[in-house]
Amino acid sequence: MEAHATFTVSHMTHIGGPPNIRAGLAITHSHMVKTFDGQIEGRALTEFTGAFNHATSTGTYVAMESFEGAVNGLEGTFLFAHINTVDHGALRDEDHMLVIVPTSGTHELTGICGRGAIAVDDDGTHRISLSYEFTR
Repeated sequence: MEAHATFTVSHMTHIGGPPNIRAGLAITHSHMVKTFDGQIEGRALTEFTGAFNHATSTGTYVAMESFEGAVNGLEGTFLFAHINTVDHGALRDEDHMLVIVPTSGTHELTGICGRGAIAVDDDGTHRISLSYEFTR
């Protein structure tokens, strides 16, 4: 099964980062709230960790998201994780990974598992797609 949506970040709080080994970039942590609209509808609370060079718009992030809402009309919650590299402002497809955390689904989303992708259009619109199934 497939589901697609757009999303926006409605809130972001930077919470700093751990003491770093002296590398070229600092590690930072943020909390985000995202709102999804489309076949995936709801919100996610995101734990976001990254290292980013603002001068070159280049860096890498890892994120763990707690989603609540509906996927193709099925309501519940689940977790998903994703990682990617931004290279001079563009996401690098070869570095991208999004996975639904196994056994994290609840209610009508119990047993959801699968993979997905996040993309950013030229106009800045953020998109998510999931390819999923249920193991029950």
